[in-house]
Amino acid sequence: MKIIQAKKIKDSNWEFNTSNTNLENPLVLVFGNRYMLEEAGLYNEVRSFFPEGHFIFGSTSGEILEENVYDNSITLTAIEFEKSSFTVVNENVEDYQDNIQSLGTALVNKIPKEGLRHIFIVSEGSTVNGSELISGMELELDKSVAITGGLCGDDARFEKTLASYNQTPKEGEVVAIGLYGDDLEISCANHGGWTTFGPERVITESKGNILYEIDGLPALDLYKKYLGDKAKELPQAALLYPLNVKFPESKESLVRTILNIDEEKNAMILAGDVPEGSKVQLMMSTVDDIAEGASIAAKNAMKDRKSDPELALLVSCVGRKLVMDQRTEEEIEEVVEAIGNKAMVTGFYSYGEMAPFEGQNSACQLHNQTMTLTLLSE
Repeated sequence: MKIIQAKKIKDSNWEFNTSNTNLENPLVLVFGNRYMLEEAGLYNEVRSFFPEGHFIFGSTSGEILEENVYDNSITLTAIEFEKSSFTVVNENVEDYQDNIQSLGTALVNKIPKEGLRHIFIVSEGSTVNGSELISGMELELDKSVAITGGLCGDDARFEKTLASYNQTPKEGEVVAIGLYGDDLEISCANHGGWTTFGPERVITESKGNILYEIDGLPALDLYKKYLGDKAKELPQAALLYPLNVKFPESKESLVRTILNIDEEKNAMILAGDVPEGSKVQLMMSTVDDIAEGASIAAKNAMKDRKSDPELALLVSCVGRKLVMDQRTEEEIEEVVEAIGNKAMVTGFYSYGEMAPFEGQNSACQLHNQTMTLTLLSE
């Protein structure tokens, strides 16, 4: 596996970690600030570096490269697989009339299944129901194939997100990368570091990822009551106080953050499903807890690996970044300490993370407020 990385800080030139840009048929991951991805000529500019490249773009709430976290930048990671192969497919939410499950199914049906080992997702993040996307993909996918990835971000603005494959980044795109090869070792894990507080309540009215009532009361009113003065800063303020959701008849719980609010319907739109009958509790965290959570995720991803990772794809939640503030890089440092310094690190801060539960190799879930790792080597 050959890897070249570069970054471009706003109003600066590209900086490469090596002058050797001669890669054959590389997979090129470009993560960046949404405003910078919208700049005219960007696509042609990066394609000039790798004319044979397969380019996947995604807007972020912060860019991860090596042990650093950047804002107002674009990062580029070009990967040449020497013993393995990949395929890239894409769909757009506008073509599915809000039937995101069908989009997920269509996406997987475009991916050749023979020899498929893993799927990594870079999805638009402002409107998609991540739970339905995953559900639709798994309908047509062998259980031995794991899914990881994330929902694109837009800092804490929640205005719009961008993604694309081999074209200028645009709204609504969902991109899937299929990875193949017997020599390819892939491991993944995720962990949070958040704790619950306050009373446990029951969701009494919801539809998909829209939450209307908790304990028979308007959900948004109840949430605003807990936030107090911070309610004026919604939906951004919700990133500091996500919801812990225990699904009916399930031992597992998931964290859900609020992507937007509907004042007229007194409702909250979340990144994934919140089924009626689920129990919910507010959550909070500290800088140290989040850093420890990242360390646990990294150690879990390293369990039972036969070789050191060469590439680490990190997807962490924008809510974690807001809590950590100027100490955000500490969670990346914890990851690097756990996985070793041989791996090239890239990734982004997201509106949602995709990974199986700890200890499971498949059955992907949409998470919020976690550090998610996908480690690769040949």
